[in-house]
Amino acid sequence: MNRIRHDGPLIIGGGLAGLSAALEGGPRPTLVVTPAPLLQACSSAWAQGGVAAALSGEDDPALHAEDTAAAGAGLVDVEAARALTADGRQTVEWLASMGAPFDRAADGGFAVSLEAAHSKARVARVGGDGAGRAILSALVASVRAAPHIEVWENGRLRALVQDATGRVRGAVMERDGRLTEVLAPAVVLATGGAGGLYARTTTPAALLGEGMALAYLAGADILDPEFVQFHPTAIDVGLDPMPLATEALRGEGSRLIDAEGRFLLGEEPDADLKARDIVARAVHSARSEGRGAYLDARTAVGAHFPEEFPAVFAACMRAGLDPRETPIPVAPGAHYHMGGIAAGLDGRTSLPGLFAVGECAATGVHGANRLASNSLLEAAAFGRRAGRAAAAETGGEGETLKTTIFPDLAREALTALRVTMSDNVGVVRDAEGLTRALALMERLEQEARGALPLLAARLIAGAALDRRESRGGHYRSDYPDTDATPRHTRLRRDPAVSLAAE
Repeated sequence: MNRIRHDGPLIIGGGLAGLSAALEGGPRPTLVVTPAPLLQACSSAWAQGGVAAALSGEDDPALHAEDTAAAGAGLVDVEAARALTADGRQTVEWLASMGAPFDRAADGGFAVSLEAAHSKARVARVGGDGAGRAILSALVASVRAAPHIEVWENGRLRALVQDATGRVRGAVMERDGRLTEVLAPAVVLATGGAGGLYARTTTPAALLGEGMALAYLAGADILDPEFVQFHPTAIDVGLDPMPLATEALRGEGSRLIDAEGRFLLGEEPDADLKARDIVARAVHSARSEGRGAYLDARTAVGAHFPEEFPAVFAACMRAGLDPRETPIPVAPGAHYHMGGIAAGLDGRTSLPGLFAVGECAATGVHGANRLASNSLLEAAAFGRRAGRAAAAETGGEGETLKTTIFPDLAREALTALRVTMSDNVGVVRDAEGLTRALALMERLEQEARGALPLLAARLIAGAALDRRESRGGHYRSDYPDTDATPRHTRLRRDPAVSLAAE
């Protein structure tokens, strides 16, 4: 195996969190490694809604933090939420300074829109529903122009490198079929979420929770992995991944109906703007009962669809559906992982030398249910913090331990895993289904011992089975009530115990 030494942060992931960290990593040399060309295979580029921040005169960061905590169903770290929302305006202005073309109001300020569970209009958008790609494109241009940043666009993370003390000293990357061990004073995981573990997902299918799995194997704390957010309005036209119908459509007055035209959540004008877990369960229930679920934008958006929501309009038209004339068939799709690698506001994990940012991290700001459009804010705001902290790391000398490269899942096994996750570890869960899913994972494990997607799925499903209550994105039909005392799930593997012995 080839070995190189890099004297600066090693950032694994090329989404908004990873690139924000890289831009703040200077003047230290910063290496960004991503398995696909920049702008591909990352959820940031697919985000439609925008960046939530207190940008108007009638809003303030404290109110934004209150909304964040309310959506998080008792598990939001209030101090983390306050830190995030306090960074809101500065973060949006930073992104704009990088070239992100946010929509502007007549006075030149940021145009903001309303999304579910926000008490104020505070989502800064780009071109109606094109925020993610536009913002990330601006950062990609800045990264390519930054003299301190080098980018490997064909490197896949295969292992973390540690020394005998447990400190993370680098990572093993696979490039063109060859393994390279990169030693660095700090490793920043920005590997994204785990939506690809589900057959019905709005995220790139390549996102399989492998960063979380490797962090767990290294001995890092994993926080609340059972909390997966399901977007209620994934467009159900038989595609994998499922195209997304942004929540902003409902913010503009579009309504969720069944096949008979009846409202799914009630007749009140704001009935469809409840927290995502509530709306997702309503859509799931309507479909399970055979009533169907549709997003009706004919009156609220109608003829303005092509210019106001061009990405959604194009996705519908490619599927032979004109949303100006026909309600959009929708279904809940795995959309965001609230849990992940436990990390502080600067990305530090429980392991020296290892940082985690973006969707693979659990900083406490999302709790049991993420507030809409807080993810891009967190990725950029905390990504910047992590980049500065990682650039200050200098430790790491001496011998490193031997690494293990785990096998990939065969295509058929991955398909079976994705189906069981959607069917049994989805919007509505119970002990029977969760046990069935874990049993399948155990069988698949015999064929691909140590496969990282299986481990990530086991962390999610096992924690879901252990949490005998319903809270936020985790709903147990056999335990529908919410416990009076909120509690976190915290998992940690003893790295001294071999995988074979577990």
